[in-house]
Amino acid sequence: MTSSATLSPSARIVSPETTDLERIQTRLIDDFGRMAGKHVLITGGAGFLGYYLVRSVLHYNRSASRPIELTVVDNYLRGMPDWLAALEGSPALRIVEHDVTQPLAPPEVDYSYIVHAASVASPIFYRRNPIETMDANVAGLRHLLDYCRDRVDTVEGFLFFSSSEIYGDPTPENIPTVETYPGHVSCTGPRACYDESKRYGETLCVNFQRQYGVPVTIARPFNNYGPGLKITDRRLLADFARCVLDGKDIVMYSDGSPTRTFCYIADAVVGYYRVLTRGRAGEAYNIGADRPEISVRDVAAKVVEAARELFDYQGRVVHQVHEDRDYLTDNPQRRCPAIDKARAELDFDIEVSLDDGLRRMLRWYHENPTAIDA
Repeated sequence: MTSSATLSPSARIVSPETTDLERIQTRLIDDFGRMAGKHVLITGGAGFLGYYLVRSVLHYNRSASRPIELTVVDNYLRGMPDWLAALEGSPALRIVEHDVTQPLAPPEVDYSYIVHAASVASPIFYRRNPIETMDANVAGLRHLLDYCRDRVDTVEGFLFFSSSEIYGDPTPENIPTVETYPGHVSCTGPRACYDESKRYGETLCVNFQRQYGVPVTIARPFNNYGPGLKITDRRLLADFARCVLDGKDIVMYSDGSPTRTFCYIADAVVGYYRVLTRGRAGEAYNIGADRPEISVRDVAAKVVEAARELFDYQGRVVHQVHEDRDYLTDNPQRRCPAIDKARAELDFDIEVSLDDGLRRMLRWYHENPTAIDA
C-alpha cells in the first residue's frame, strides 16, 4: 500500500510505537520481572495481538539483566509479516513455523508461560476459513492444555485468548456486560464458527483447571485497534484507515447505529499480560474500554476529524450496501464491557483516550505501509 496522505508538520512527533512500548514496559515492569529468565511461548505471534505482545517483551529485554526467553509460533495462514521477519536473529527470540492444530514437537525447553493467541479473528476471514478457525480454537487449545497437564508443576501461567463475541448480542439490561453473563449467541449462524469455538475453548480451560490444576486464565478482548492490525484485515477501524490513507471517502456498510467501545492496543496488552501473571486460575476477565460507548457513525466522524488534523484529509462518510448479504448477520447492536473485575484484581485501566488512540492508529499506518499491507 502506498499512502496518498501527507503528514502535517505539526503531527511529526515521536512515533506512537516508541511511546507505546515505553508505556507498556513501565506499566508491566513487575509482570515482566516475574517472567524474567523464563521461557514463554506465544502462539499466533504473527497476528495483530502478537505485534505488541512480542515487541513489548523484546523492548523489555533490551535493558533486562535476565531476558525473557521468547518462542513465537505461527502457521502464517496470511503470510509472514515483514515486522516479524525483521526480528529474526534477535537475542532470546525463537520463531517457529507450526500449525497449532497439530501437537507441538517435543520442545527443547519447558515453557513457564504460554499465551494461546492463534486464531482467525476478523469476521471476513474466519467466515472464509470456518474449519481452520474452529480447529485453532479447540484442537490447538487442547494440544497446549495437554502439554500443561503433563507439566503442571512447572507451568506458571497459561493465557487463552477468548473473545467478547462469546456474549453474542447482549440484551439491553446486560450492557455493560459482566463476565458472568452467559451470552445470547447463535450456534449455527455465519459467525458461529468463531463465537462457539471460543465458548467451547473456555469450557476446556476451566475443566482442565478444575480436574488437573492447570493454571489457565482467560482474556475476553473488546474491540482492540492500533499498531499491528493489518490495514487489509477488514475490521471496522482498519477499513476506515485504509479509506483515509487512500484519499477516498470512508465507506460504512450499516446505518451507523450499532455502538461499541474501542480499546487501544497498548492498554489492552497491559491487561493481557496481567491476566497471565496475576489472574486467578480458571477465571475470565474482560479486557477493553468501558467508555465511551459510541456509535459506528460517530466513530467514523472522529476518524474523519483526526485525519483532517493529521493529513488535511478531504473525504467524508458515505453509506453503501455490502456485497456479502450476510455481512451484518448476527452483528451485535451494542458491545461494552464491565471491567470492574480487571480493575479490582489486576489493577487494569484505560490510559489512552479514543481521540488520542485514533490519531496514534492513523499515524502508525502512515509510517508503516509495508508492515500492514499483507
